Amino acid sequence: MKIQEMSVIIEQLRSAAATLTDAADWLAIQFSETEDAPPEPTPKPALTLEEVRAILARKSRAGHSVEVRALLQRYGATKLSQVEPEDYEALLREAEVLDDG
Repeated sequence: MKIQEMSVIIEQLRSAAATLTDAADWLAIQFSETEDAPPEPTPKPALTLEEVRAILARKSRAGHSVEVRALLQRYGATKLSQVEPEDYEALLREAEVLDDG
């Protein structure tokens, strides 16, 4: 298995873990016996350059290189390393609509 493929799998596992945590938190709130304020949500771990790169690489390999470049340009960059880390999440939300084919 290639390192790039492993990076994609790791990112998908992290995403699944975050989804499961959110679901467990929701269930705990729904079935708690107390009427106290809900627990503060656990902050989402910040995306890393490597995680974003793996996702965008997969989109490019699926035939969306032009769209990926256009997304980078929207964030004032010609390459991913020029995108500000605080923009990673928004960038990936926009990239989600690209079909992996």
